[in-house]
Amino acid sequence: MRLPYHIDMNVPRQQSDPAPLKGARARTRKLMLTTARHMMQDGLSPSVSEVAEAAEVSRSTAYRYFPTKEAMVRAVVGETLGPILEWRSELTAADARVSDLIRFSFPRIVRNEATFKAALRVELEAGAAGSQADDNAPIRGHRMELIGRALEGVPPSVEKERLSQVLAVLFGVEALTVLNDICGLDGAQAEDVVVWAAEALTRVTLEDT
Repeated sequence: MRLPYHIDMNVPRQQSDPAPLKGARARTRKLMLTTARHMMQDGLSPSVSEVAEAAEVSRSTAYRYFPTKEAMVRAVVGETLGPILEWRSELTAADARVSDLIRFSFPRIVRNEATFKAALRVELEAGAAGSQADDNAPIRGHRMELIGRALEGVPPSVEKERLSQVLAVLFGVEALTVLNDICGLDGAQAEDVVVWAAEALTRVTLEDT
């Protein structure tokens, strides 16, 4: 089965951002996102209809904002990531930038672990059903773009591509789940392990290159 997230460095984005909503429409969309996030934090994987019911919004209205479950989850994840999406680093060494990205992002990932797990579940369900999001954009496709920023200046090569793919395994809720649930580490300890592994991999790969 081919999972619906991308491993290349060129993450697709929408052609243009829609005009921001205002007034009652903005409040309704915010209510939908807040309700969906709370349900996902409780371990649920709600449909658009279920979120509409919990938010006391009509289904027809809800589907105007989010025509698919994937679109809704993608919006929740985007809002949950928040400042992570704007991350930039002035550090010069690639391994230091990778470390900075993880230190900057990991606490927010820990706080919203259940939300990201729910998003992963939606991706897996979509992959099993052979479906894709309405605009073909991966729900968590921002990950590769952020890793690309951390590795800016590193010449393109097979090794860089493989390094990016391995860092994608470390930089996300999957690594947190293993280190927390299987290894028994708390969030701070898991962060230290991920940083150590990411720095070491980056340093060795660049030295070999």
